Amino acid sequence: MTEQTTPPSIDAPAVDPVDRVLSRAEAHRGVRVFGAAQALQDATTAYGGDADGDQWDREERAALRRVVGLSTELEDVTEVEYRQLRLENVVLVGVHPQGEQADAENSLRELAALAETAGAVVLDGVLQRRPHPDPATYVGRGKAAELRDIVAAVGADTVIADTELAPSQRRALEDVVKVKVIDRTTVILDIFSQHAKSREGKAQVELAQLEYLLPRLRGWGDSMSRQAGGQVGAGGAGMGSRGPGETKIELDRRRIRTKMALLRKQLRDFAPAREAKRAERKRHTIPSVAIAGYTNAGKSSLLNRLTSAGVLVENALFATLDATVRRSETTDGRVYTLTDTVGFVRNLPHQLVEAFRSTLEEVGDADVILHVVDASHPDPAAQLMTVRDVMGDVDADFGHEIVVFNKADLVSEDDRLVLRGLAPQAKFVSSRTGEGIDELRAAIEDALPLPAVEVQAVVPYDRGDLVSAVHESGLIVAQEHRESGTFLHAHVGARLAAELAPFAA
Repeated sequence: MTEQTTPPSIDAPAVDPVDRVLSRAEAHRGVRVFGAAQALQDATTAYGGDADGDQWDREERAALRRVVGLSTELEDVTEVEYRQLRLENVVLVGVHPQGEQADAENSLRELAALAETAGAVVLDGVLQRRPHPDPATYVGRGKAAELRDIVAAVGADTVIADTELAPSQRRALEDVVKVKVIDRTTVILDIFSQHAKSREGKAQVELAQLEYLLPRLRGWGDSMSRQAGGQVGAGGAGMGSRGPGETKIELDRRRIRTKMALLRKQLRDFAPAREAKRAERKRHTIPSVAIAGYTNAGKSSLLNRLTSAGVLVENALFATLDATVRRSETTDGRVYTLTDTVGFVRNLPHQLVEAFRSTLEEVGDADVILHVVDASHPDPAAQLMTVRDVMGDVDADFGHEIVVFNKADLVSEDDRLVLRGLAPQAKFVSSRTGEGIDELRAAIEDALPLPAVEVQAVVPYDRGDLVSAVHESGLIVAQEHRESGTFLHAHVGARLAAELAPFAA
C-alpha cells in the first residue's frame, strides 16, 4: 500500500526563484551553496533612520511604481501603455565553466537584484556549466529549448542573460524562446536611465545607451530606400520611387552618431563649471575625501551619517548616480569635503565607465579615498577587486585609501577576522547603528594632508580675515594675543603663506 502525499498548502510560503535555480545547480554539484545572502538587504535590516535626513527625493522616486500585471506578453501584446507600468516577469540564464560555480551563483543573485531594481519579478532561471558560451545562442540548442519551455510554463515575457550578449546571440535566442531577450548590460543601463536626475547625469546615461545601441540596430526588410528607378524601384512602382540611396538602418545609424556627437559636446561644456569648482577648492587648499565602493554598499548612508547630508538612500542598486559634495570639519577646525560617487558592479559596462569618466575624476583627484565595502556581502573580495580595477582606470591614488567595511552590525566576530585578512587596516562601521563612526572620523583626519608651509606671524587686529583663513584651512600650533596683533604659529598653504609673509614674526 503506497503512502499518499498531501498537496502543498495554498498558504505555504513561496520559494525564492533564485534559490530554486541555485538549488538545482547545487544538486548536480553536491556542494552546499553559500547561505542566502542577497545583493539587496533584507527589509528588516535596511536602514532608514534619522541620520539620513528628510529624504525628499524618495517620494518623487516612489511616485510611479510598477505593479504586478494580469497578463503577459505571451498572452496579450496590445495593452502597450499598461505593459509599460506593470512589473515584467523575467527568467534568468547564466553560463559558467568548471570550477566557477560559486562566482556564477553570486553573479546570478546580483542579476536578480538588478532585475528587481529595474522593475521586474524573477520567476525562474537556468544555470548551465559549459567551457565556453555557445557562439550562436549563448546556451546551446538543447538548453535554449529547455529555456523556451520554462518561459512558456511560468508565463514570462523577458529573458535576461548574465553577460553582454553579441547582437547575433540575442537574435538567435529570441528566435528560439519567442520572447524578448536582453542582457546584463541592458538592465544596468535601464537602471541608470531611471535614476539619473541632473542634466549631466542624464546626458552621460543617454550617451552610454546610444553607444550600446549602435551596433545592435535591426533594420533591413520593408523599410528600405535604395537608389533605383524604372520597374525596379519600390516593387516596380516606376517613376517617383527613386530613393536617396541609404537604407533605413543607415539613416538610423547616422542619426545616432550625430546625437552622440552632440552629447559629447554637451558633456565637454559641463567640464568648465566642474573644473572651476574644483579649482576654487584647490585655491583655498581644501582637501577632498571621495567615497567610492560597490553599489548598495552603503556609501550614501555613510555620507549622511558623517555629515547629515540628507542624500537619497534606498535599498536598491545604483540608487545614487550624481556626485554629491558636502562640507565637513576636523576636530581642530580644518575644513574638507566629502564626495559621494556612483557605485560599481562586476562587469560594469565599459560604455558607462567612459560616459561617467568626468564623475569618476572626483575619485582620481581626491586626497583621501574611502573605499566602502559591504561586510555582509557573500563575496567582499570581489567587491574590493572590482572597485580597484575601475578606480585604476582614472589613476586614483591608492596610497591614501581607507577601506571601510560597512554594515558591521550584520556580521559576526568570526566574519570580521576573515575580512581583516582582506584589509588588515580596515575600519568596521555601521551607518545604521553608528558603530565605528568616531574612529573613522579620526582616521580621515589623520590621513588628510597637512598644509605645506610653517609660518610664524603677528597679524594686526584689523586683518581678522587672515586669522579666520588660517583657522579654516590651516593647522594652528600656537596662538597668542599681543599688543600689536594676534601671534600665529601654524601650517598653511602656499597662497596663504604669501599673504602672511609681510607680518612674519
